[in-house]
Parts: sequence; structure tokens; C-alpha cells
Amino acid sequence: DLELIDTAGFEDATDESLEARMRAQTECAIDEADVALFVIDAREGVTPMDEVFAEILRKRDKPVVLVANKAEGKAGEAGALEAFRLGLGEPVELSAEHGEGMGELYAAVVAVESAAAETEEDDDEERGEKPVRIAIVGRPNAGKSTLVNRLIGEDRLLTGPEAGITRDAIPVDWTWEDRPVRLVDAAGLPL
Repeated sequence: DLELIDTAGFEDATDESLEARMRAQTECAIDEADVALFVIDAREGVTPMDEVFAEILRKRDKPVVLVANKAEGKAGEAGALEAFRLGLGEPVELSAEHGEGMGELYAAVVAVESAAAETEEDDDEERGEKPVRIAIVGRPNAGKSTLVNRLIGEDRLLTGPEAGITRDAIPVDWTWEDRPVRLVDAAGLPL
């Protein structure tokens, strides 16, 4: 089973503002996840906000799959290569909008999940019954909700050019390779 949690984006706010509450919700999603998919916008390259987010992910004891979204064409190549400097491993280059690189993403998630399962204790019989929880994180407008829509094969989550469209948790149930999946599109970490 898979459980995906899509977050709105990272913002460095700690007061009582909407941005701070979105940040708290995203941090909770990361803490509850087994794996984090860290999505950057390859056309924009690595931003200071991405570097802050990478540092937060490195401080947590969670496997991370680095995703360079919007990597189609020459415009995304440089940003995808630049993603290596985040220190989170080789980025998976994809275009969620065009469905490119999805096989590579699936392979990366399966590899991380398999490695995590090997480190689990052998007597954990409940592991096979619990869904794999995946948090999809990154700065606003990196393409996280578009990626979720591509994964589930439906335009279920609202997307657009405006940053901050995702603001609250929205559960989405679907099936992937005969496995039930629960996706939670949650607000995230604005900066």
C-alpha cells in the first residue's frame, strides 16, 4: 500500500500566519512519512528556498527521493544537473505535466522503500499491511499537485500558475498496481 501526502510548499514562517500553519502541516507530513519526494522546479534551478528545504530534510531520518520536475527540453537540463549540489543524491528528472520520467520515479521509490524495508526488524509482521507513506514536498509551484495528478491518472487536484493553491489536507484514494493507495494533498511550507 502507498499513502502519498502532497504539500503546498515551504515557507520560513513561525508566527500565527497562514504560512506558518502551512509550514507546520508540512513538517508533520514529513515526520509521518516513510519517504519524502522532494520536488524542485528544474526550469528555475536550485533556489535558496530549495537549499533551506534540503537542509530540513537532511536533518530528519527519512529517505529522500530528489525529483527535478519540469525537466523536459533544454530549459530544464541545467536545473536538473544543478540539483546534485543539494546533497540528496541523483535527481530523478521528469515532467509531471507531460508524463515523462514516471517509470524512473517509480523505480526510485521502490528502491528506497525496499532498502527501508530491509532495515526494518524481521518480526514486524504489520509492515506488509500498512501503506507506504510518501510525502511530496517542495517550494510552492514546483509541480507537486501536478505530479500527484499524474500519479493517480486524474486531474483530481487543482493546479495552475499561481503559487499556494494547495492549502489544506485533501485525501485521495486510488489503486496503483493492484495496491490501495491513500494520497493526502496537504498544505506545505512557504518561505
